[in-house]
Amino acid sequence: MKDQDLEKVNFAELPIGKNEDVEFSEELADDADRVAQQRAAEADARAEHS
Repeated sequence: MKDQDLEKVNFAELPIGKNEDVEFSEELADDADRVAQQRAAEADARAEHS
C-alpha cells in the first residue's frame, strides 16, 4: 500500500484491538513483559471508557 493510499483510509472505523489475541507465557515473561501487559490492560480500560 502506498502512502497516498493510506490518506484515503478512515482509521476511525477500525475496531478497537485488545491484547486477548496475543499469547502470553508467565513462565517466559520478564519484567518488561509484565510492564507491557499492565500498560496494555490500562490502555484497554481507557479505550472502553472513552
